[in-house]
Amino acid sequence: MVASKIDVTPAAADMLRSLAAKHGPLMFHQSGGCCDGSSPMCYPVGMFRTGASDVHLGDLDVAGIDPVAVYMSASQYELWKFTHITIDLVDGRGSGFSVEAPEGKRFLIRSRMLTDAEVAELGIEPRFALGAQPLRR
Repeated sequence: MVASKIDVTPAAADMLRSLAAKHGPLMFHQSGGCCDGSSPMCYPVGMFRTGASDVHLGDLDVAGIDPVAVYMSASQYELWKFTHITIDLVDGRGSGFSVEAPEGKRFLIRSRMLTDAEVAELGIEPRFALGAQPLRR
């Protein structure tokens, strides 16, 4: 199995297919702001501009639609770079501009730490230098 930083639940994938039928190709951005700014926001491609301050985490491969690019602000990525992110869907409305809001649903992130093997495969700098000793007080 190939290591990945992102995934999508079946419920979120179903919603993405429905939204893509209405809005065309989609993308996600995770800003790391407070409140709803910390929720993954889904936009039609071209409606949100990414730049040098954003990190492309990868593309969600959802059957039946174009790949869905997932971005995170660089400052948030520094805090989450050792985290695997799964985009899920739950009942409720966020107060952002994400395209699922009118459906009475909202996307959210579920996360777990990457394993050491995933970190190595993804080429992410190790958390600690090999052989480093923990700080003692």
